[in-house]
Amino acid sequence: MHVMIVGAHCGDAELQAGAIAHKYAKAGYRVTFLHLTAGEKGAPPHMDVGDYLQQKIQEAEQAAAVLGGTSITLDYRDAELSFDDQIVKEVAMIFRKEKPEFVITHWENSMHPDHALCQKIVQDAWLKASLPGFELGGYPPHGLKRVFHSENWEDMDGYEPDIYVDVTDSFDAYLQALNCYWFIMNSTSFRYYEYYKALGTLRGCLARTTYAQTLKNSRGLHVRREGYIPGFPV
Repeated sequence: MHVMIVGAHCGDAELQAGAIAHKYAKAGYRVTFLHLTAGEKGAPPHMDVGDYLQQKIQEAEQAAAVLGGTSITLDYRDAELSFDDQIVKEVAMIFRKEKPEFVITHWENSMHPDHALCQKIVQDAWLKASLPGFELGGYPPHGLKRVFHSENWEDMDGYEPDIYVDVTDSFDAYLQALNCYWFIMNSTSFRYYEYYKALGTLRGCLARTTYAQTLKNSRGLHVRREGYIPGFPV
């Protein structure tokens, strides 16, 4: 079984669902983090954007290794994503090649345009990957079983969790993975590390466990589940 977490920038997927990813990696799942951009435009003052791009790709690979997965970063520019056939077909081809059963991505409403576009790209790629009428690198059609949305502080407009996943046993690895990213540990505009550590605690309180991360269904289903993701056999 294979779960893929798709984020607009290196760091998004790990922040949103890194503990979930580790939980399922430990259970024997293959885990892949797919980043549409490196998120390089937030380079610190002392660093060139091109150098920071390479640093973020390396940070993504380090974080993925901590969480038991692998990292793929596409060659699109931060804050310049567009919804077009090129990127949709590239993501669809990755779905066909890598064959994930489940995909986790951004919620549809966001203050960040790249985040909002990311989930649209995922949804359209999901369709194209499944249809035999699309020729995508010679790979056979592959249909995802489910697409879920995960929790990001920039994507909270209308986000109401449907699923609470107990990630208590994975939370230390999650925090270790967050430490791989310079921006998470050093940002002066938002306290990422403190926020997501506190969010895991808050969601854990609501799920009656120590730590939890949440997901939202992509098809209008509103059923609260706890512990494991419905449809993910463990």
